[in-house]
Amino acid sequence: MSFDLRIQEAKIKLRDYGLKVHTEKWQGIDISKHNAMATYELLNHSFTCEVQTEDRSVLAKEIEPNLPWADNHFKERVCGKPLNPGKEWANWPYSHSADKFRDANGQFNHNYMERYWPTYAGLTDQGELSGTICDPTSPHHDHFKFNRGVRPDTILGDLNDLVKLLEEQPLTRQAYLPVFFPEDTGCVNGGRIPCSLGYHFIVRHDRLHITYYLRSCDFVRHFRDDIYLAVLLQLWVLDQLRLRNPDYWNKIRPGLFTMHIVSLHLFVNDYITLFGSPK
Repeated sequence: MSFDLRIQEAKIKLRDYGLKVHTEKWQGIDISKHNAMATYELLNHSFTCEVQTEDRSVLAKEIEPNLPWADNHFKERVCGKPLNPGKEWANWPYSHSADKFRDANGQFNHNYMERYWPTYAGLTDQGELSGTICDPTSPHHDHFKFNRGVRPDTILGDLNDLVKLLEEQPLTRQAYLPVFFPEDTGCVNGGRIPCSLGYHFIVRHDRLHITYYLRSCDFVRHFRDDIYLAVLLQLWVLDQLRLRNPDYWNKIRPGLFTMHIVSLHLFVNDYITLFGSPK
């Protein structure tokens, strides 16, 4: 089944089976007394779709993301730097909402660039690496500060490490890129945390498959963009592997795209816009 049919299927399921939920907070903001912030929610929505083309224009026609924003933002995500805030957030159609979550330095408490490239996240001004003491091209690179894991001898891995793992072990079950970090679990005050949990890549039978896990997804503002950006990541990883080992990876094609969302939802007013009076 194509992406556009899967999206329509999700829409119908939200209409027919979505149940009203009014959470205490949204992105750390108290919404308990704002009736318009109640949502209709579909729990544990999953779908699988075969990626039948590597042509972005065809995928864009099926998925209908916000363009050109999604293409430009994807370039930021895979740029290799933990940019924060970056530039493309301001071009998102709902940037007026995102702007409210920037701090006094104009930065977000997290974003995808920092989570894809966490080794130096938060250690340089705005996440730029060139010309700083964290420049990975420097001959003194090993003496500079890294973000480390629980053990002092571990350095946080990044998207390139995931590609390297697949290059060395194409059939590995370990190629997982986390977006939700332990610090998000520790956000006890209910602040802003990632909606995406992470991406699992696996190669089977000459196909590179991806499973994309999310805890939460707004059907109107994020669903199509989230699908499109994750498909682009699937294709980007495959392209990187083809560059490193064309003899092996040129025979590999994109495979299945699976998305699992614990809470797929839309706000009451969006429900009314799409379906008329709420049930």
